[in-house]
Amino acid sequence: MKPSHLILLLTLTALACRLAPPTSAPIPPTPPHASPATDSPSPTLAPPLPATSVPTALEREAATRFPDPGGYEWAVIVQGLEHPIDLQHARDGSGRLFIAEQGGRILVVQNEQLQFEPFLDIRDRVDDSESEQGLLGLAFHPDFASNGFFYVNYTRHGGDTVIARFTAAGNAADPNSEIKLLEVSQPYPNHNGGGLAFGPDGYLYIGLGDGGAGGDPHGNGQKLSTLLGKLLRIDVNNGERYSIPADNPFGNEIWAYGLRNPWRFSFDSLTGDLWLGDVGQGDYEEMNFVPADSPGGINFGWSLMEGMHPFEGNRPPEDHWMPFFEYDHAATVSGCSVVSGYVYRGRMPEWYGIHLFGDYCTGNIWATLHTVGGADESFNTEYLFQLDALISAFGVDENGALYIVNHNGSILRLQPK
Repeated sequence: MKPSHLILLLTLTALACRLAPPTSAPIPPTPPHASPATDSPSPTLAPPLPATSVPTALEREAATRFPDPGGYEWAVIVQGLEHPIDLQHARDGSGRLFIAEQGGRILVVQNEQLQFEPFLDIRDRVDDSESEQGLLGLAFHPDFASNGFFYVNYTRHGGDTVIARFTAAGNAADPNSEIKLLEVSQPYPNHNGGGLAFGPDGYLYIGLGDGGAGGDPHGNGQKLSTLLGKLLRIDVNNGERYSIPADNPFGNEIWAYGLRNPWRFSFDSLTGDLWLGDVGQGDYEEMNFVPADSPGGINFGWSLMEGMHPFEGNRPPEDHWMPFFEYDHAATVSGCSVVSGYVYRGRMPEWYGIHLFGDYCTGNIWATLHTVGGADESFNTEYLFQLDALISAFGVDENGALYIVNHNGSILRLQPK
């Protein structure tokens, strides 16, 4: 393992507030490959998880409190990986898991067996010379079973971000099928973001960090004239490369802003709610929650805020979207780089509806129960596990089982002891 890989970018926090999108900030021009918003009809919706993985209404009531963590383990199912960074499935009924390695390979696990030949190998074009660079994110098109499209987020030689589409057939993707959708200049080798996910609306969401260094020296988090420090939303089904969804809040790719390093985020496969972790500066890690009916335009606050606190004496923005949870780097149960996970929708009813997230540096894992009753909304978060692992990502399979990606080289699954 490269020593530089022992420190990976990550930090997150979140809480729901009401806001009004700003209207006075400049709007970045539409990139040359993006088609106008008027060319963007409703996309194909992502299919639901198999019905057999959804507990009955009675079973769902079991997850009104947290299970005793002592009755569960994180079992190793794959070892011998080279800096694994993400885990996804393709919703194609194959049961396969796809593991992205930071150096530029994607590997296939089928029936808990790691396949010898890589699904994709683009090490020739990926720059992972710094700890926060490399192949950083992976997402499969909702219609992957019919079109073979999947998307990656990587840093090319020189460090700039590339969002690209590849085409696969069977257990192999053609490295020469690359179509570059977005290329974003990176001023520094850290805070590249990395998360990719299709939302319930069928659009592709992309997490980009503020460009790096420390303290956001270019003020990118609060600028709407750059794609850095943002959560982007694009329609990959229309346009030369993609198009801008007609209801994007700023008329361009930007769906939300004020982010330092949105390393991992996910959409609840049942409700469509967004859970997003933003890696902090030196003091606080934060977790955010955005309901499925949000129109975007959200300001997560960086670099005026770090977590729930003003950063370096700045005044909080009036439209700041507060995290629902933060942890202090100096706390007894803490960490240094938050990793957002998934809401459990698998076959263990006692975990159903619980969101799990962790910390890269310490292996600490928390769980959150989000409840809404009338006008009341609450987030109950508890510390549950501590693993001897560098948590670079969480993942789920087609049946909703939950996994952890250990950057040290293994994949672990949550299961009863």
